[in-house]
Amino acid sequence: MAQEKFFILFPLLVLVLLVLGCVQPSLGKESQAEKFQRQHMDSNTSTVGSSYCNQMMKRRNMTAGWCKPVNTFVHEPLPDVQAVCLQGNVTCKNGQPDCHQSSSRMHITDCRLKRGSKYPKCEYQMAQQEKSIIVACEGN
Repeated sequence: MAQEKFFILFPLLVLVLLVLGCVQPSLGKESQAEKFQRQHMDSNTSTVGSSYCNQMMKRRNMTAGWCKPVNTFVHEPLPDVQAVCLQGNVTCKNGQPDCHQSSSRMHITDCRLKRGSKYPKCEYQMAQQEKSIIVACEGN
């Protein structure tokens, strides 16, 4: 009887382990597009206060374990930012050829780590601007 249970439960256990093996690597991992949206998109905000960068950098997990030195938030609808990928190619800062520059100016907020600011007390200075943006585009 114990042997019969083994032959019934063992294939089920193998199936469960196979499913977990396929699903687990994707758990908790964000795609490049999701990371871009988390780090750079803030479509619902048009005006920002003086503490915007400090709050957003923390809220968007860019001060976990270290202080990200520079980040730009784009205050435009996501489809408008995605449409930049249809513009002509320009060379990225890292030399790669897959960047694109917007043909129109967009509302952005630049956040830069204040001189002397260190983890865990990450403090940022903010600059609101209206200018074209450059994004790296891959896939969708």
